[in-house]
Amino acid sequence: MTLLSAINQVCDIVSLSQFDSVYGSDEPNAQTMVAMAQEAGDEIARRADWQKTLKSHTATASPENLPDDFQRLTPGGSVRTSAGAFVRPVTNSGQWAVIVGIPSTTPYFFIKGGQVLFSPASAAASAVIDYVSKNWILNDPAGPKATYAADDDTTLFPERLLVKGIIWRWKRQKGLAYEDNLAEFEADLAQEMNADRGAG
Repeated sequence: MTLLSAINQVCDIVSLSQFDSVYGSDEPNAQTMVAMAQEAGDEIARRADWQKTLKSHTATASPENLPDDFQRLTPGGSVRTSAGAFVRPVTNSGQWAVIVGIPSTTPYFFIKGGQVLFSPASAAASAVIDYVSKNWILNDPAGPKATYAADDDTTLFPERLLVKGIIWRWKRQKGLAYEDNLAEFEADLAQEMNADRGAG
C-alpha cells in the first residue's frame, strides 16, 4: 500500500472523493491528508521498535558519531564490545565525569551531542551499537526516509495502521466523533506490535 492508496482508502471511509495524486497537490484536503499521514506515521514509528527499522552501527573510536538516521537505542544491551560484552549505559553527565576520572576495566558508554563516548576509550574499537532508525518510509529509489517524498512511498510498519491513524485524526479535526476510531487504532497498534516481536 502506497501513500496514495492509503489516503484513498481513508477517503472511502470518510466520504471524500479519491485523489489521482496527493504529494505536492494544491488540493487542501490532499495536503491535510499528507500532513496527517506524516503525523500518524511518526507516532506509529516512535511507539514501537519495528523489526524493519532496527539497525546496527560499528564504532571505530571514542567519541563515535551516531548515524544520521539514529532515533534511539534499542532497549536492553544495545551497545556491545567487539568481544560481545555489554557496555553499561550512563545517563547523566555527573556520573560520566566520575567514570571517566576513575580508570575501570568495565566498559561504559554515554551519549552526548550526537556522539557515543566510551570509557575506557579502547572499548570503542569495533563496538556494535544497536539502534532504531528514524526512517520509517521506503522511497524508491532513494531508500528509507523520515518524510514523505512521493505518492508511491510505502511504510516499514504494517500499512493498515497508517490508514487507521489518519482516520481518527481526520475525524477529530472535522469535529466528528473519533473515539471509536482511536480505540480501534490503539487495539490494532498493540496487536501489530506484538506480531512484529513474534509474540503474535
